[in-house]
Amino acid sequence: MGQNHQFKPGQKAPNNGTYIEIGDSGSPVTNPRKIHLKKGQPFPEASNHERIWSYTRKP
Repeated sequence: MGQNHQFKPGQKAPNNGTYIEIGDSGSPVTNPRKIHLKKGQPFPEASNHERIWSYTRKP
């Protein structure tokens, strides 16, 4: 099975990397927040309750 690429606030990062806010349906958002987490760090609260975090390959 593949690894999940969408995460809710409070979940732990599966890998080191850069994560970006997206809409809950996977749609892009205007001026998304980008964060860098290390493996095991929890995801912070998103800008609003309708957003989640997604892995991005862009630094």
